[in-house]
Amino acid sequence: MRLSLPATAALALMTATGFAQDAKQAPAAETTSASASFVDMDGAENGTATLTGTPNGVLIEIEVSGLPAGEWLAFHIHETGTCDHESDHESAGGHFDPTDAAHGYLAEGGPHAGDMPNQYVGEDGVLRAQVFNHMVTLGDGGEADIAGRALMIHGGTDDYETQPTGDAGDRYACAVIE
Repeated sequence: MRLSLPATAALALMTATGFAQDAKQAPAAETTSASASFVDMDGAENGTATLTGTPNGVLIEIEVSGLPAGEWLAFHIHETGTCDHESDHESAGGHFDPTDAAHGYLAEGGPHAGDMPNQYVGEDGVLRAQVFNHMVTLGDGGEADIAGRALMIHGGTDDYETQPTGDAGDRYACAVIE
């Protein structure tokens, strides 16, 4: 089948218009940011976190030293933005749970918004990780907002089902999200 010159030109124009529309980039997603400084059980600074809020959740990048080498440790968001080492970081309260869910990925009715996967500490005693939590927001003032709350690294592995904490152990490092 042969196309006439006007039909060929029209087809070329429609194709070029489609390519031009595809080439337009979507506007950049709006993000928010925060930081946090970890303190250990003696109150000494031992790490940092950078948080980036996206339309789909929060990316948390952490680097914390002085932890048990070669261990998997629980990592959570806690409800209160206070890290008092003299109270063994109990001042940070329980896990962040705005929907009153059960604790853990393996628990019926879970997880809490503050539950995150265990993280591995390298042989140098430093935990380096990037964790994305799709159940929370950053700085929007909503029910799932974690600004002003605390990040916590525990001394044990979260079993993802024991209520209300996953049997995660002592609170080794705490950081207020600012």
